[in-house]
Amino acid sequence: MPRGIPVTRSLVFVLKSGDVVVDWGDGRVQDVLQGEFRPYDESDYGRPATDSDLEHLKNNGRIEAYDAYMVYIRTLPEVPSKTID
Repeated sequence: MPRGIPVTRSLVFVLKSGDVVVDWGDGRVQDVLQGEFRPYDESDYGRPATDSDLEHLKNNGRIEAYDAYMVYIRTLPEVPSKTID
């Protein structure tokens, strides 16, 4: 079994801007290549991630593996949390 964080492939997609992101379901997505979080609106959706997109991320060391159903993402930065002042 591949290492990495297993994510359903449908949650990994390409925005209209061309960035491959993962949707963690909190109204934000995370750029898989850069690790940055950004707000997400459904109108930002571009297309499903292709094998070519995922192979590029694998070659850049951002994902471990993928198949027709899952993407195994290497560790990404965690969601920033608010601190109490």
